[in-house]
Amino acid sequence: MTPGTFRRVRCLGWCLSLSFSLGCPAAKATDQPNSLSSLAVVISSPQKVRLGSGIYLGEGLVLTASHVLGDRWQPAPLVWIAGTQLPAKVVKQEPFDSSDLTLLSIDEHGLPREFQTLHIALCEAPPRPGDRVLSISPEQVVATEILSPIWVPPDARKFETLVRDVASTGNSGSGVFDAEAQCLLGIMSRKISQVIPPAKGSGQQPVLFDIAKYFVPAARIAAFLPTGLGHAHR
Repeated sequence: MTPGTFRRVRCLGWCLSLSFSLGCPAAKATDQPNSLSSLAVVISSPQKVRLGSGIYLGEGLVLTASHVLGDRWQPAPLVWIAGTQLPAKVVKQEPFDSSDLTLLSIDEHGLPREFQTLHIALCEAPPRPGDRVLSISPEQVVATEILSPIWVPPDARKFETLVRDVASTGNSGSGVFDAEAQCLLGIMSRKISQVIPPAKGSGQQPVLFDIAKYFVPAARIAAFLPTGLGHAHR
């Protein structure tokens, strides 16, 4: 898997109509506070090859998607945050087919003072279709919205927390935040895609179409995090 890319859920034999409207297009959120956009970190291998993104939770903890580190744990991943490169240790990891979450720890004393007091709350209320949310990655902050599972094939509807705007939102390990409360709604995990078969006898190849992105929801994150970390809900 190339750095920063998603694993996909491929849904075969179901044709999605492209004529329906899914709301307004994505736009960069340029008026967000630096304290929110600066939470996105880059995770790389010891050889400084970029693996993906993550979100700094505070208290020296970074949350990312498990598959960012690969099926075999990186022995000593690096975290790039606030212009600083810090070695990280794996605190806890669950595989891609489970929660697809990994918790890393870094030495928070190596961060600027303002980062040492940051504390990110998990959202308590689950997102609803149409809610405006923010996709936070190291490259940009993008405004998007929650997509209802009814727009994805039936065999992918177990992934209930979805965002639209596949091309512009953050990739694996990026954060999804409530646009108003600015609490963490989830961590980007995978694309939901389908294969559209060609017309019979056309001689063309099937087309892989990306429908949505699934993010691991805050409730699942809360169950994953070790007890006693104190990441309250909002």
